[in-house]
Amino acid sequence: MDLFSHTWSALRTAVADLPDEDFARPSGCAGWLVRDLVCHLVIDAQDVLITLVTPVDSEPTRDAVTYWNVAAEPPTGDDPLDALIVRLAAAYQEPELLKFHLDDVGSAAGRAAGLADPDRRVGTQGQVLTAGDYLSAYVLEWTLHHLDLVAHLPHVAGPPAEGLARTREMLEEIAGAAFPASFSDEDALLVGTGRRAPTDGEKDDLGELAARLPFVLG
Repeated sequence: MDLFSHTWSALRTAVADLPDEDFARPSGCAGWLVRDLVCHLVIDAQDVLITLVTPVDSEPTRDAVTYWNVAAEPPTGDDPLDALIVRLAAAYQEPELLKFHLDDVGSAAGRAAGLADPDRRVGTQGQVLTAGDYLSAYVLEWTLHHLDLVAHLPHVAGPPAEGLARTREMLEEIAGAAFPASFSDEDALLVGTGRRAPTDGEKDDLGELAARLPFVLG
């Protein structure tokens, strides 16, 4: 749960420090500008708040790793929900308003996470997890989206090393295989989730795993 707070705080700080012009630059998410990604983070924060106040009595059906559904094709940005995010982001008009909303809702989500009982069972998307597992799953969400945020913003600090390492561990559990030691945590995540194509040398290092890529998480 500490790692949830650390990665979420780092991501929100990176957004808060962005100059206005960066909001109109592309993000690492297909079809989304940085402003669209930040709007998605507002929705994510709302989901965290909703889930943490949705207790259930039944046994958990997922954990931090099995929470994620895996697809083989990266999103194109044409999904109706993705398109809705673009329209919502455009409605803010001024980046400062979007920053304010993320800070407001995001801070509340952070406080709620800090107050949550990690053993309490919560429900989301028809599944049951402990609050601890749910928040652990979101370490992956924050870390991957932090990489998306900085994809075309080399002057912005990337995600914390601890978040990268833990997210790599989760991706390797999902894949049922380890990425080569020659891959940095960041490269393992970018290549493993289809955010960039592997080089020829990386394909050689990946061996049979290369044919199974990407692992698109949603």
